[in-house]
Order: sequence, then C-alpha cells, then structure tokens
Amino acid sequence: MSAAADATNVTNRHPLDARATAVMLVLSIVWGVQQVVMKGVATDVAPTMQLAIRFACSALFFGTMVLMREGPRSFADGTLPSGLGLGLLFSLEFLLLGEALAHTTAAHTIVFLYSAPIFTALGVQVIPQERLSRGQWWGIAVSFAGIALAFLGYSGRPVAELLVGDLLALLAGAAWGASNVVIRRSKVGTASTAKMVCYQVGTAAIVLFGYAAVAGETHMVMSNRAILAIVFQTVVIAILSYQVWFWMLSHYLTSRLMLLSLLTPLFGVAAGALLLGEAVEPRFGIGAALVLGGILIVNGRLLTSRNS
Repeated sequence: MSAAADATNVTNRHPLDARATAVMLVLSIVWGVQQVVMKGVATDVAPTMQLAIRFACSALFFGTMVLMREGPRSFADGTLPSGLGLGLLFSLEFLLLGEALAHTTAAHTIVFLYSAPIFTALGVQVIPQERLSRGQWWGIAVSFAGIALAFLGYSGRPVAELLVGDLLALLAGAAWGASNVVIRRSKVGTASTAKMVCYQVGTAAIVLFGYAAVAGETHMVMSNRAILAIVFQTVVIAILSYQVWFWMLSHYLTSRLMLLSLLTPLFGVAAGALLLGEAVEPRFGIGAALVLGGILIVNGRLLTSRNS
C-alpha cells in the first residue's frame, strides 16, 4: 500500500463492519496467545529481551519495505517527528508493563493495561465521527467492569506494592491509548502502514535493548522452544499482526477498534488454561459475558446493518 493511498483513507475512517469485527477477533486471539508464549519461555529469555529481539527483526523488515517502496528519502516526508513520538509512546508502554509485573499480579496488569480503550476514546472525542454517545460510554464501562471481574482477585502481595504496580499498568494503558490518538491526529497518521509500524518497532528495539542491558536482562538460553517462540513473536505478532492492526487504524474508527481489543485478555486466559494448565475461575465466564455485552452496546448497529 502506498503512502498516498493511506493518506486518502486516513480522512475517511469507517464504522466497524463484519469484516473488521472478524479481523479484530483474530487479532485478539493472536495477541492473547502471545502472552502465554512469552511466559512459557521466560526462563530461557527474559521478556524484555524477547520483545527487543522481535522488534529489531520486524524493524529491519518494515524499514526495508519502506525504503524499497518510497526510496532513500522516504523518512523526509514530515512524518519523522510524530513518528518518533509514536515510537517513544510504544516503547514506554512496554517498559511500564515490565515494571508493573514486578510489583503486581499479571491479572491486575492486564486489567489496567486494557484501560487503553478509555484513554483512546477520550483523546479522539474532538473528532466528530469518533465521538461516542452516552449509551456507548456505558458500553465501555460495562466491558471494563467485565475485565475487572474476570481478572481482579485476592493476592498475597502487600497492598502498597500492588498499588504501585497497578498505577504503572494504568500508565501503560494510557501510553497505548495515547499512541492511537497520535496516529489519529498527527502527521504520522498519513504515513503508509509499513512506515507507522517501522517507527514504533524501530524505536522500541533501541529502547528495550538499552533497558535490558542496564537491567542485566540480556542472558539468553536459545533452546528450541525459545527460538520457536521468538520466530512466532517476530513473524506472526510483530510483522503480520501489527501490519494488519495499523491498516485497521487507518481505515476504521479507532475507538471502536480499541473496544474490541478488550477481548484479548479473555483469549489470553483461555490460552493459558489450554496450553499451560492454568486454572480458570467461574467468575471469568461472568466477566467475559459483560465484556461481550459492552461491545454489543457500543457496536450494536452491527446486528442490523452491515455498514455500521
């Protein structure tokens, strides 16, 4: 896809249709599985290093794609400043997540990370076609309540430590939401999908490699499972899914897409139960039902019109 084509589409984002909903379901499943994959090989390669490696490999891929399509002056089109800002927000999200996991539970981290749709919706309210009605805000509230019910629970950790971790995870969600607002409202939003991804993964690779070196998290045991996990994260997550995701952001309403992303942690728990044998509590089913209900409230017109 050319930059010109993306620039045309960026001004004409559409409400969700059946195709967009189906694509988001697939992305949510893939993103949910990635958490399980990372956890499964964390003893071989630290999560920070896993992320740095996958971002570096995908940056080479997307950087090459951009240069082949747009030539040696491809990054002199005015998108560089906002592109670097986008990359720094992307990096900040993952750094905050890593620190959050050191202080609070994975469940709490997931809950507060997926506050991102709320931050995104707030940030794009100045755009008429992105504004949500009062009923749709209730839908977001219902979905977030479902996430909280499904994941929040008793932990043996000190309350003060949990609060620190929860705050860091909330800030990670804010960084994710802000990233989507930057794409929607700045020059980088007119760039090609490949260039948008390149800005983010390229910046994140540099930041995360630096952080891993400072934090002493560079040790790696390249077992067969670790290699497979990194290949999966690089090819499926950081190349295929990111390219699809940013294409979606360029063509559909951001706030609606972000709400559908609330399904990701639900699929992650299901994958953990199937692949790692993790227990699933009964309240998870109730929480999942609330999430789906909230999504239907916001995107209810899908039930009656294929173009809404």
